[in-house]
Amino acid sequence: MKVFEKAPAKINLSLDVLYKRDDGYHEVEMVMTMVDLADRIEMQELPRDTIIISSQAGYIPLDEKNLAFQAARLIKDRYDVKQGVYIHLDKKIPVAAGLAGGSSDAAAALRGLNRLWKLGIPTEELQRLGAELGSDVPFCVTGGTAVARGRGEKLEHIEAPPQCWVVLAKPPINVSTSEIYGKLNAAGIRKHPSTAAVLEAIRTKRFDALCGSLGNVLEEVTLDLYPEVRQLKEVMMRLGADGVLMSGSGPTVFGLVSRESKVARIYNGLRGFCKDVYAVRLLT
Repeated sequence: MKVFEKAPAKINLSLDVLYKRDDGYHEVEMVMTMVDLADRIEMQELPRDTIIISSQAGYIPLDEKNLAFQAARLIKDRYDVKQGVYIHLDKKIPVAAGLAGGSSDAAAALRGLNRLWKLGIPTEELQRLGAELGSDVPFCVTGGTAVARGRGEKLEHIEAPPQCWVVLAKPPINVSTSEIYGKLNAAGIRKHPSTAAVLEAIRTKRFDALCGSLGNVLEEVTLDLYPEVRQLKEVMMRLGADGVLMSGSGPTVFGLVSRESKVARIYNGLRGFCKDVYAVRLLT
């Protein structure tokens, strides 16, 4: 038997860090949603008790460093599953990009293995398992649009934002999330985004208000460390995107675009700066 799962990328419409916690994590408040750029995961049962991962992408680990591998091992250990599994990752989402590609793969593995092995694990439990793997995994288990608090695992699902085009551009660098958070001075953040303003814009379906309320406190760290991200953001704004923000810890920058007629111009203009450029829709 085989099962297939789609693992979409996420973007942060807002990302605020409230303070650094005693456990070393940061207390965050984020509004996240998913876009139609996705990895595809194929899972097939193996007769022997092993986990094998393959991918057409030559740049990702295929061992215990891979989050989908970790998800399979966690679910096998927790539910005493003696069967093995072969997992193939058809990668479309760039890695180390701030788009939760690895987290979405892990969430897809949890959902798919739950079906493959007929375990009947409730969604809430899959999210708890996901939280053991990474802060974005619980959100990726269910997708949609949500406010995430705590270290990302406390989720409040909300309605989808106004439909629009999303142009994503990743410069040819990789950014370490732990490095960016490590260099963030949470007590010295100069300007916090308004989560309430983002939620109100979504509730009232006001695209202009949504674009005006985008914010990400990690930008001040990443943009200083990587000037090419700052340049990419400036180029995207100059090309006419309605709202522009870095996603997660970067380096991917996204632009929200209301009119399809603008999308090709922005896409083609960005291709002069980096090869990883995508024009997609919000998943609603």
